[in-house]
Amino acid sequence: MTVHQQQPVPDTVRDLGALGEPDYVDLFTLTADDVGRWPPERWARVMIEDIAGRGGQFIFRVLLGMRLASRHSFNHIAGWRVAASDDEHVRLEATSWFLRSRMVVRVADGQVSLATFMRYDRHLAAAVWTPLSALHRTLAPGLLRDAHKALRGLLALAAVTSQGLPTRRRVPGVCAG
Repeated sequence: MTVHQQQPVPDTVRDLGALGEPDYVDLFTLTADDVGRWPPERWARVMIEDIAGRGGQFIFRVLLGMRLASRHSFNHIAGWRVAASDDEHVRLEATSWFLRSRMVVRVADGQVSLATFMRYDRHLAAAVWTPLSALHRTLAPGLLRDAHKALRGLLALAAVTSQGLPTRRRVPGVCAG
């Protein structure tokens, strides 16, 4: 399992962002044999809801001022609106009063990718996002790795529970405790 940042971001991924000419874009990709076991929406939920969790919500809602829906509302992931989804990708959208953002999770060819797009609607956006983007680039590889571990853990748990939990058997002549 490897994670790397791709530069430049391929046009096929830029097109999925549907943000025209973004002011900021990055792309991180994890390569592993089993990434195709889970659809893009599941990857996005685990990365953004479970792994990023409250820390992500603080960054999105407080530092970036994003207007997000309830974390558990229909057709949203961690409050981000699901704007497009198919078997290969999911695009999430959120806005604040000074920027627009898109996140795309794509699963294809033994890889899962997380792309982040930002459009600055006010000058303040660059001042806020530039230092946060350094933190984002530090955390993004861990989101992919930790989501992969979590999904593999859920798969292992499902395998155990589908076989049933071990039961205690009584052995004749041995006192059961």
